Amino acid sequence: MSDTYAAVVSLLQSGGARYRLIRHRAAGETCEASTARGHPLSQAAKCLVVRVSTGKRTRRYVLAVVPGDRRVDLTRIRDLASGRNAAFARRDIAEDLAGCPSGTIVPFSFRPELELVADPALLAEREVFFNAARLDRSVAMATEDYVKLAQPRIERIAQP
Repeated sequence: MSDTYAAVVSLLQSGGARYRLIRHRAAGETCEASTARGHPLSQAAKCLVVRVSTGKRTRRYVLAVVPGDRRVDLTRIRDLASGRNAAFARRDIAEDLAGCPSGTIVPFSFRPELELVADPALLAEREVFFNAARLDRSVAMATEDYVKLAQPRIERIAQP
């Protein structure tokens, strides 16, 4: 799964992003990682894979990116995806779609079946931080460069 780490670094380099890699002790929880990186939770990109049932046997997957001090609004994601219900994806499915282990999911989608949706509250920050597909490496990057490279759908999907 280190391919995702390499893909992120390559994307940032080739896209001319203003970023820095941060080495820190292994941390998968948003609060713990933010403390290790030394920034407020509001600047952490918390990334969760959500399964939206759209029919009896059909589903869509959304990579929800919200500030670290907020929760994902599953009802809002369900409504945005015109679904019947929404829940967090099973761990194995989330890891497969994201290409990295739970706790290290990056705020980029490298798979067409994983729709990327980011909350505007996170994008209001000057800089965002996220684990880089590894528990001991993170990225700090200019938010405007994140938006340019990731091209997320921007919707209010976070709740306090």
